[in-house]
Amino acid sequence: MADPIDEPAGNATGSMAGMAPGRHAGVPRYKRILVPTDRSDVSAVAEHAAVEFARVHGAEIVALSVAQTYPAYAAAEAAMAVDPNLASEALRGWAERNVRRVSAAAAGAGVACTPLTVFSHSASDAILDSARDHGCDLIFMGSHGRRGLSRLLAGSETQKVLAGAEVPVMVLRPRPGSA
Repeated sequence: MADPIDEPAGNATGSMAGMAPGRHAGVPRYKRILVPTDRSDVSAVAEHAAVEFARVHGAEIVALSVAQTYPAYAAAEAAMAVDPNLASEALRGWAERNVRRVSAAAAGAGVACTPLTVFSHSASDAILDSARDHGCDLIFMGSHGRRGLSRLLAGSETQKVLAGAEVPVMVLRPRPGSA
């Protein structure tokens, strides 16, 4: 008996002709995929894979870039006034450039894409909130694949997303030496 994942529903020959994209027996149908991006080489691997996955499965993408804000600390020695609006506009511009890259790749593949930029102190919280708020049924993201002390010291936004996600999370890492 054929594996139901490999066999298209309603077609004993195994041909994909006439099948809607993503319609395989036993395979979940993803409709909206959240793709967080920070323009790193690591996120680029996930972006390209997510666009192809969405194209093949007939899904749309929500491209997310988190403009990660940090609390302002005033130093007693500081004599310079900083305009927080300038920092916010720079972060917003950076985040918008990030999602434009994903949007352009999606458009080139014929995949619908909603660009989304948010301000947050926590990238993982923003990813989880965005997935829920935008009805995403899959999160597709990159990871450096740090282990041990490196992960402990650097933290892992991917690990936090995996721990808190209410939907499946696809995690991709670049091949060793490629990023």
